[in-house]
Amino acid sequence: MYKVFIVDDEPFIIEGLYDIVDWAALGMEIVGHAENGLEALEALKVTPADILVTDISMPKMNGLDLIRFVREIHPDLKVIVLSGFNDFAYVKEGLTLGIENYLLKPINLEEFKATLNTVVEKLNVSKTKYNTLNAYSIMILKDNVMHRWMRGQINPQEFEERADLLGIVLNKRYILVSILRLQDSEHEAFDSVLTQLEGEEGIIPFRDMDGDIVLVYNFDDIEQGIKKVDIVHHKLIDLLTPLQPLHLSVGNVEIMEVEPARSYTNAKKVQEYFMIYQEQNILRYDDLKDHQTNAEQGLHMNWSNYAKLIMAKDKEGLLARIEEDFGSLRQVEWISPSLLQDLAMEWIIRFKMQLEEIRHAEESELYKKHFEKIRTTSSLEELIDIMKEVAEITVDSLASDMKSPVVQQVLNYIKQSYNEDLSLKTLGALYNIHPVYLGQLFHKEVNESFTDYINWYRIDKAKELLRTSQMKVHEIARSVGYWETGYFYKQFKKYVGISPTEYKGLS
Repeated sequence: MYKVFIVDDEPFIIEGLYDIVDWAALGMEIVGHAENGLEALEALKVTPADILVTDISMPKMNGLDLIRFVREIHPDLKVIVLSGFNDFAYVKEGLTLGIENYLLKPINLEEFKATLNTVVEKLNVSKTKYNTLNAYSIMILKDNVMHRWMRGQINPQEFEERADLLGIVLNKRYILVSILRLQDSEHEAFDSVLTQLEGEEGIIPFRDMDGDIVLVYNFDDIEQGIKKVDIVHHKLIDLLTPLQPLHLSVGNVEIMEVEPARSYTNAKKVQEYFMIYQEQNILRYDDLKDHQTNAEQGLHMNWSNYAKLIMAKDKEGLLARIEEDFGSLRQVEWISPSLLQDLAMEWIIRFKMQLEEIRHAEESELYKKHFEKIRTTSSLEELIDIMKEVAEITVDSLASDMKSPVVQQVLNYIKQSYNEDLSLKTLGALYNIHPVYLGQLFHKEVNESFTDYINWYRIDKAKELLRTSQMKVHEIARSVGYWETGYFYKQFKKYVGISPTEYKGLS
């Protein structure tokens, strides 16, 4: 078991950290805690520890001074910072001290667990594999910063500051992004990629939150840049293919100052098309884009019409559109069976991506058999029937939710994250909808306000725990999303009619 020591001047934070993580499942145990840096330093002089979880702003001695002094006692101690301050100066100083991650309060539980898992992996490997703690810490932060930038989740000034600190150089006019996806062994593969690219200028490798290896190319000359990209990709394919199957998707060239993240987005989209072109290990966005454009223009088919009908859950409209568009192919004398198959497969990919965009969930199995059917048919009539089946299951899948797509997304999010800090403002930002409108739409669809719904949901979860567990009331309050026990008592009595203690006594 790896030993964890927690430091925070807020007792409920310490209590919460004891409860919200299954430490034993992670191979860890909490060996002590303190409410200020000085108390923690004295304890750590006699308490062996592998991991320190500490706040920054504390009385008597702050977290940064604690890290600095404790390094003299435990030079190999892994440190995770939890702070209510999003101050770049703190992050910068923390980096120089070799922290594993800098997490903002309120704590994102999934991110915290992911950081702990990463720390365990590092503790498990030989200490000689990494000469300094700081080098690997910077790589973790680099992955995080680059992923946020590619997703448009970091403002330009913050990115510029972090890039400068982490040695990320993007000073050329153009950018191109490619994505390398392997079946397994991402960490080993990433190490191999880093070794292969060592000394190469204008290439920034990182790992995104999906586990994909992302390569960001930055260059001034498009022709020379693309030539370099092709050379690097073939080297990586030769290096990794003998070990395991891989899919490498290539985005398009974008101007750095305009919309660099679009190349990443398009490279992600291209990954979907490996369901069609299974025998290939590299696909390029520009090639697929030309193919799609030619198909749509030459055969008078427009995907936007389908997307609107899917969002409206208009099954009859979709079936009619498929009959009209694919039926018109009967008049095209030159069309080949292979072109028909390619076109139908592309349309299924688009159905799949549209549904995933609405539901925020992977839908590979839903369409798997339809890909298999298309590969074995050369009949236009059979192909039309298959496409109609695809349309029906797509609409049925949405209709089964019985809610508008955005409200269903919110309900799914509440179900998964009801114990987090949720508001119409944060969810509106997440799903790109004004919070006032989201509140109105939610009330219309669910027939109660967002606040009432989230309170009802949390109280129901609390009632279940009061009936079935031995947890204390304040522990249950935190586990369902109420960090203020007094507020929990107030809401519970409002919705149930009696206090949590009285309710527990009835069980």
